[in-house]
Amino acid sequence: MSHALRAVAGAAVAAVAIATPAVAAHGDAHWRSDAAVFVQTDSTSGNRVLAYHRGANGQLTYVASYATGGNGATAQGASADPLASQHSLVTTDNGHVLLAVNAGSNTVSVFRVDGTRLRLRQTIASDGAFPASIAAHGNLVYVLNAGGAGNVAGFRLRHGRLNELGGSSRTLNLGNTSPPNFLASPGQVGFSPDGTQLIVTTKASTNSIDVFAVGRHGRLSAAPTSDASATPVPFAFAWGPNDNLVVAEAGTSTVSTYTLDPAGTTTLLGSAPDGQGALCWITEARGYFYVSNAGSANVSAYTLDGAGRPVLVGIAGTTQAGTTDSAAAAHGRFLYVENGGAGSVSEFAVQGSGQLTNIGTVSGLPTGIEGIATVD
Repeated sequence: MSHALRAVAGAAVAAVAIATPAVAAHGDAHWRSDAAVFVQTDSTSGNRVLAYHRGANGQLTYVASYATGGNGATAQGASADPLASQHSLVTTDNGHVLLAVNAGSNTVSVFRVDGTRLRLRQTIASDGAFPASIAAHGNLVYVLNAGGAGNVAGFRLRHGRLNELGGSSRTLNLGNTSPPNFLASPGQVGFSPDGTQLIVTTKASTNSIDVFAVGRHGRLSAAPTSDASATPVPFAFAWGPNDNLVVAEAGTSTVSTYTLDPAGTTTLLGSAPDGQGALCWITEARGYFYVSNAGSANVSAYTLDGAGRPVLVGIAGTTQAGTTDSAAAAHGRFLYVENGGAGSVSEFAVQGSGQLTNIGTVSGLPTGIEGIATVD
């Protein structure tokens, strides 16, 4: 485990309850009314989703705060990243539905989205302990529950509400605690681009990439194909050209790329460290892969060579303390990065060279925010 990653684990970050951010970024007067960025507070005394208008220039303007009907939670040992996961807040149904985890209540909230306006439609049990990540493909949704042995549980989205998919729960057999230890809990669940496979990263628990086959009716294979990651602590992932898997591996702050065959077996294409601290989260924008370095308060950029191997471009932008989850918007023109230690969101314009130009900061948010999603 990297020294920087352990340093992040040891930092004490206090959760702060808010109703309205103290400072909102200065969006221009020509924003599109339907362009939005949503940020999850993960407050243990009442989780909320904060809604922002995204201006034409990419800057954010605060609009409203919406209760999820559940509570957030903090994994054992976590500081700036209480859920220790990626995709705890996701959109689906062409941006008309927002799904949020309530790790402290073991529930998932379903919002109807109308621009920056949210309407809570449902809060439903996650069928496990400490829900931390959500995957959606069409009307099929799987929730990753990170507590205890860990499991994934399936749902169908119908008419803006989730319906439990009977017989869909699959254990991960991780033998973690509840609440989970942030280093050993699974980091992300996600579908392959064609929806035929479901991928889970297990972080330091087994240092593996688990791949379930998705059956015709949405249920999974009885057990996953489990492949060791190239370097320790596979945390989060994105998809590259040719549907190659691009994985952020936190143990040595490395990005690795893999092919994924129909049987669920991954084959390493290449790995490249960025020399920073606690590389955990990853987002693709304009062909670049941006990774958040929680221990270094910055974002690195990678590209892929012709063989699909990662190539470090360098430090693309500087953030604030506790850099965590991120999301791209406007077809990759803008990148928004949460800073859980500072209680802020860094706003960037994505340049053709891969560099990030800082265009503002949303500050005054609670520390420990985790979960960010965009609607164009």
